[in-house]
Amino acid sequence: MIEVKDLTKRYGDFLAVDHLSFTVEDGQIYGFLGPNGAGKSTTMNMITGYLAPTEGEVLVNGHSMLEEPEEAKRTIGFLPEIPPVYPDMTVKEYLDFACALKKVKKSERAEQVAQAMEELSITDVSGRLIRNLSKGYRQRVGFAQALLGNPQTLILDEPTVGLDPRQIIEIRDLIKRLGERHTVILSSHILSEVSEVCDQVLIISKGRLVACDAPENLGKSDGETATLTLTCAGTKEQAEAVLSEVLPESTPEITTDAEGLIHVSVSVPGDTDPRSTVSKALFDAQCMIYEMHLEQASLENIFLELTESAAEEDAAEVAAETAEDAVGEAAEAAEAVTETAAEEVEEAVDKAGEEADA
Repeated sequence: MIEVKDLTKRYGDFLAVDHLSFTVEDGQIYGFLGPNGAGKSTTMNMITGYLAPTEGEVLVNGHSMLEEPEEAKRTIGFLPEIPPVYPDMTVKEYLDFACALKKVKKSERAEQVAQAMEELSITDVSGRLIRNLSKGYRQRVGFAQALLGNPQTLILDEPTVGLDPRQIIEIRDLIKRLGERHTVILSSHILSEVSEVCDQVLIISKGRLVACDAPENLGKSDGETATLTLTCAGTKEQAEAVLSEVLPESTPEITTDAEGLIHVSVSVPGDTDPRSTVSKALFDAQCMIYEMHLEQASLENIFLELTESAAEEDAAEVAAETAEDAVGEAAEAAEAVTETAAEEVEEAVDKAGEEADA
């Protein structure tokens, strides 16, 4: 288990990660999403101990990454966005070196290196210098080093960058297999990949967590809607009567095709599934159903809505702070004018008094 508590990272006046808190449970694949500059890589670097936080802490199986770094790092395998490979080593030399760094027992190193190369399909290039490999193969070598030491948790930052479509499918299948015996945190810009592979999705924007749930549940949050579509027999009037009864707050679109079949499309709340109620009502009205589908909001739409909402909140907060600063400056200016006017009046009174005495 990984616990992220109030994690914060500042670079001067720039706040890259803003008091981030979440828990990664064992045995699941987590997708880590966010727009460019949202703080994904910075967060991953702090979780793995590559970067020290400004505030907050990371606990890995109860071990603090700051106070017990060796114990915490022992159970983590990390693939950074740019694979940490040495171009003047061969693939096998580099993986042997990585095993030594991770303090893998000498008796187990050959087997672990061979297994990692087989998992990533790089056995055929084991004797080649890394500098002569394509970007995709370098990515695979970096992935292979993350598997060494049999870590409990794998943290993968954009693991499919630079791979061709066939290789992306292979890595996606590999991640699914690894998820059966490892906890995986996966950062990716390919939303369909996250939706297909991950059990849980974490979405951050401006360094803050805006959503954490299973992909199928994200569309059921407040404000999200689903679309119910169906094709049935009967008349348009029958369909309107049934839908007005079972979905009184909806406004369905109902059309009739050349064969006399009724086609219905209607928006329903994302946290409901009215299919059983609608099908029973249509059956009672003697309208045979040919097909029915409930389509939840796509992960792309949810991602855009959540991140845009967070950006709008930040803009509103900045505007409010700017307005507050402007009011404060105006008050200070008015106070200064008042003090100056009072001083001038006092000086005028003193001068008039002096003239009267003279």
